[in-house]
Amino acid sequence: MKNFTYYNPTKLIFGRGQVEQLKTELAQYGKKLLLVYGGGSIKRSGLYDEVTKLLEEMNIEVFELPGVEPNPRISSVRKGVDICKKEGIEFLLAVGGGSVIDCTKAIAAGAKYDGDPWDIVTKKAEVKAALPFGTILTLAATGSEMNSGSVITNWETNEKYGWGSPLTFPRFSILDPVNTFTVPKDQTINGIVDMMAHVFEHYFHLETNTPLQDRLCESILQTVMETAPKLLNDLQNYEYRETILYCGTMALNGMVQMGFTGDWATHNIEHAVSAIHDIPHGGGLAILFPNWMKHNLSVNPARFKQLAVRVFQVDPTGKTDEEAGLEGIEKLREFWNSIGAPSRLAEYNIDESSLDLLVDRAMRQGEFGVFKKLTTEDVLAIYKASL
Repeated sequence: MKNFTYYNPTKLIFGRGQVEQLKTELAQYGKKLLLVYGGGSIKRSGLYDEVTKLLEEMNIEVFELPGVEPNPRISSVRKGVDICKKEGIEFLLAVGGGSVIDCTKAIAAGAKYDGDPWDIVTKKAEVKAALPFGTILTLAATGSEMNSGSVITNWETNEKYGWGSPLTFPRFSILDPVNTFTVPKDQTINGIVDMMAHVFEHYFHLETNTPLQDRLCESILQTVMETAPKLLNDLQNYEYRETILYCGTMALNGMVQMGFTGDWATHNIEHAVSAIHDIPHGGGLAILFPNWMKHNLSVNPARFKQLAVRVFQVDPTGKTDEEAGLEGIEKLREFWNSIGAPSRLAEYNIDESSLDLLVDRAMRQGEFGVFKKLTTEDVLAIYKASL
């Protein structure tokens, strides 16, 4: 494995009723707060009232940025930055899923930058400072509650990029499984796919001697696959929600990726799709990831065989590494189909007419991928296989 330094300063506060900890955590910050949230589900669930009551009891002046999109847009980031600069905001609180948190990270950095926050997303500007922020998570999916990464869409140019900074870790994140009870079935499915995809992005790397990291990745995948069907049949079950919520955090908080660099090509390919067609990120990953796997099976067949045997219980007897690996990929597709995830871009009314545009957006920043560097021809082939 590579030499590495692990750093994660986020305080994770996990469990039932932990929203009350907000008082303790906010006591060290200022009295002007920007509350960032999405489409209103936190109001329907009662979480908004609970949070605003706590803030009122602390005599905190609250400003609001509602309406953050599922694929958060730079336009929302700009609105938040404007509020922060105009009102002298001292702390941000994201209440929602990964999209709300990603948007909040960009606002936190943009509020301390003199130019357009899109410069930060496109890495034309380095983050020199950021406002402190915390999160109250309502959706198990992205892991954004315990990492410094963010993905932002520019709808005007149909571009969507990931970025991050050591300065954009949440100061704290409060995870109460009860706050995920109201997540509908389709979003729960997308979240399950997303966290599994994060693990796969880690798993396919080029380093050797990573036995513990491999087992950590495999155990998260196994736990998600064991729990997901039960959760989808009982969306109000605390223990199932608790397990999936914890898996989502562990999949992308850095714990499983020490000593190597993961691939992340499939995420880049999907970002182009959702930047143009505004589809759910998890849905796009469910369609694309098995096709990325098939396209790259020959890069390291033994790696795919290991995944197939350990996670998907493929019997390798009498099979080549490629044959066993391919069977594992097919079992992944079967699992995602079984829980209701999509398998073709056609399910989102995406056809070959947008292939050129998709490839153009995916390749905007050049060739990408660690397990295998993808060219324009590679990306086009994966999109065609996904139609």
